Amino acid sequence: MEETNREAVATAVQRVAGMLQRSDQLDKVEQYRRREARKKASVEARLKAAIQSQLDGVRTGLTQLHNALCDVKDIQNSLADVSKDWRQSINTIENLKDVKDAVVQHSQLASAVENLKNIFSVPEIVRETHDLIEQGELLQAHRKLMDLECSRDDLMYEQYRMDSKNVHDMNLIRGYFGQVQGLSEELSKQLWMVLQRAMVTVRRDPTMLVSVVRIIEREEKIDRRMLDRKKQTGFIPPGRPKCWKNRMNEVLEGTVSARIESTQSETRESDKMWLVRLLEITRKYILDDLTVVKNLMVQCFPPHYNTFQVFLDLYHKSVSARVQELAAEDLEANEIVSLLTWVLNTYKSVEMMAHPDLQPECDVKQLEPLLPQHVVDDLLGKYLKTFTSNITGWLRKALETDKKDWQKETEPEADQDGYYQTTLPAIVFQMFEQNLQVAAQINETFKEQVLRVCLKQMNSFLVRYREEAINYKEEHLKNRQLPQCYVQYMIAIINNCQTFKESINSLKRKYSQSTEPTQNDAAIDNLLNEVAREGCQFLLDEVFLDLERHLNELLTRKWLTGTHAVDTICVTVEDYFNDFAKIKKPYNQEMTSEAHRRVVVEYLKAIIQKRISFKNADERKEGAERMMKEAEQFKFLFRKLSAVRFIALCVFVCAQGEDTDRLCDAIAAIAEVFKLTDPALLYLEVSTLVSKYPDIREEHIVALLAVRGDASREMRQMIIETLNQNKPSSSSVSQPVFRDITVPSITMTSMAVPKLLK
Repeated sequence: MEETNREAVATAVQRVAGMLQRSDQLDKVEQYRRREARKKASVEARLKAAIQSQLDGVRTGLTQLHNALCDVKDIQNSLADVSKDWRQSINTIENLKDVKDAVVQHSQLASAVENLKNIFSVPEIVRETHDLIEQGELLQAHRKLMDLECSRDDLMYEQYRMDSKNVHDMNLIRGYFGQVQGLSEELSKQLWMVLQRAMVTVRRDPTMLVSVVRIIEREEKIDRRMLDRKKQTGFIPPGRPKCWKNRMNEVLEGTVSARIESTQSETRESDKMWLVRLLEITRKYILDDLTVVKNLMVQCFPPHYNTFQVFLDLYHKSVSARVQELAAEDLEANEIVSLLTWVLNTYKSVEMMAHPDLQPECDVKQLEPLLPQHVVDDLLGKYLKTFTSNITGWLRKALETDKKDWQKETEPEADQDGYYQTTLPAIVFQMFEQNLQVAAQINETFKEQVLRVCLKQMNSFLVRYREEAINYKEEHLKNRQLPQCYVQYMIAIINNCQTFKESINSLKRKYSQSTEPTQNDAAIDNLLNEVAREGCQFLLDEVFLDLERHLNELLTRKWLTGTHAVDTICVTVEDYFNDFAKIKKPYNQEMTSEAHRRVVVEYLKAIIQKRISFKNADERKEGAERMMKEAEQFKFLFRKLSAVRFIALCVFVCAQGEDTDRLCDAIAAIAEVFKLTDPALLYLEVSTLVSKYPDIREEHIVALLAVRGDASREMRQMIIETLNQNKPSSSSVSQPVFRDITVPSITMTSMAVPKLLK
C-alpha cells in the first residue's frame, strides 16, 4: 500500500511540475486545482457506481442460491414419497401378471378371429392363386398372396410376442402356410419372365409390364414395413425382405447382356465380314431398344426409377464388356479398324447414341469410353505392326506383277496424254489410299501414323524398284532382241517415277496437316529422280549401242572420202526420240539435252582420238567444211527435237537453242582450227577456241594439232606455253564440253608436252 502511495505522489509531483514550468503559469494555479478536483470527483463517482453494481450482483446471486436450496429440499422430499409408494405397490404389480397374460391371449385370439376366414380357406386360396398365376392374372394373384402372407405373418407375430422361444408353435404356423412361399416363388418367376421379354411386352401388352412394376412396388413397401417392425420388436417374417426391386434390376441387366450377346450370328470362318455385321446388328438393336425405352417403357415405370438412364447405363455397360471381349481376340488388321471405328466414332455419332430419336435424354458427353485408352493403344499398335508387314508383302507382289508385264510383247498402256505407263503406281497408291481412308475413320493422329508408315515403306520399295530396273537393263544387254518392248517399258518405268511423285504429293495434301518436308520426303524424291535419270541413261545407252558403228566411222579416211555416218546418226536419234516423246516432263527435256551432249562429245572424241591426220591443206579444208556441215545437221536435229517438246514454251526453246548452238559450235570452232591455211595465225584460232571452252586441256590441243598434221614440234610447244600463260579459269563453266573427253595414251606418248594448261 505504501508503495502505491509513493508511486501516486511521484506521479502527482511530475504532473504539477509539468504544469508549472513557466512563471506565467502560477496565475492559473487555482484554475488547475478546480480542474483536478472535477476529475477526482468524476473518478470517485464512477468507482462508487461500479462497486454498487458488484454489490447488487452478489445480492441477486445469494437470493438465487437460497431459492435453489429450497427446491432441492422439496425434490428430496418428493423422491422419498415416491420410493415409499413404489415399495407399497410391488405386491399389486405381481397380482396384475394374470391380467397381462389375458391381454396377450386376447390379442392373439383377436388376430386369429380376424384371420379365421383365411386360416380355414388357405388350401382353397392357394389353389386359386396358383390358377391366377397360370392365367397371367398377376395383380389378382398377388392380392391373394398378400392376404395369405398377412395372415401368416400376423399369427407368427402374435405368437412371437407371447412366447418368442416357442419354436414348436412357430413351426406349426409356418408348416400350415408352407405353400405360400412356393406361390411367392412361382409368382416371382412369372415376373422375371415378363421382365426378360420387356421389349416385346411393352409393345404388345404394356399393362402386363405395369402390373409387374406395381407388384414389385407393393413388395418393396411391405419389405420396408417389416424391416421397421424388426427394429422395434426383433421379429421378421420368413422370406423377408424379398428385395424384388434389386432382383428386377439384375434380371434387366441379364436381359440386356443377353440381347448384346445374341447379335453375333456369324463367325470369321463362315463370313469374312462377321465383325462388321455384328457391330451393325448391335448398333441397330441398341438404337431400336433405347427408342422403345424412351417412348414406351418409361411410361410403365414410376418417375423415380429414372428408367431411361438405367437402361442407357445397362446397354453401355454390356456393350463395353462385349467390345473388350472382342478386343481381346486375335483380330485381323481390317477387323481392328472396324472395331475402333465403331467404338471411337460410330457409337457416339448421330447413327447411334446421338440419334435425334434419343435426344435430349441421351447425353453422349456423359458416356464413359467403351474401351480403356491402353486397350485402344494396344489395338492401334497391333494394327500398325500388321499393316507394316502386309504392305511390305503387297508392294512386293505389285512389283513382281509389274516385272512380268515388262516381258510382254505388247506395248504398255498410255494415259490420256499419250505417255507410256504401267499399272504399278495406280495399284500402290490405291492400296495407300484405301488404308489411309480407313485410318482417317479412327482419328487424325492415327491417320498421320499410317501415312508415315506408307511413306517409309515407299522408300524401301523404291530401292527395290531401282534394283529391278537395273536388272531389267542388264538382262536386256545379254540379248538386245528381248524383251521386244524394252524401250517402251523403260519409258513407262521413267514415267512411273513422275506419277509416284504426283501421287505422294496428293496423299500428303489430302491426309497430312503438316506442310513441312521431312528427311524421308527428301529421300523418296532423290530416289525417284535417281531411278528416272538412270532409266533415261539406259535408253540413251540403247541408242548409242546402235550408233556405235557409225560413230566409229567419224573422222576417218572413209569419212573424209564420203560417208553417210552423220545422216544415219541423225535419223537413228530422231527415230528413237519418236518413242522418247512419250516420256513425261521434266525427264524428256533432260533426256534431249543429255542426248545432244553425248552426240557432240562422241563427235569430239572422234576428233581427239586422232583417227585421221590431214596430209595437206585440201584435206584440211574438205574435213573442216564437212565438220561444219555436220555441226549444222546436229543443230537442226536437236532444235527440232527441243521444239517438239517445248512448243508451248517459246522462251525456253530459245534457251535450248543457245545450248544447242554452244555444243555444236565446239565442232565448228575446231573446224576453224583445221581450216586455217596460214600456220602463223594458228595460235589465234586456238586461243579463240580455248576462250570459248575453258575446260579444254592441253592434251586436247596437242591432239587437235596432231590431226591438223602441219604443226611442227616447236609450234606446238610455243602454242601450249603461250596458252599456259593466258589460260582462262574453267571453274565457272556451266556446261563443260571437253571435261569427260580423254586422250589416248598413244597420243600423249608421241607428244612431249605432259603439262596441263593451268
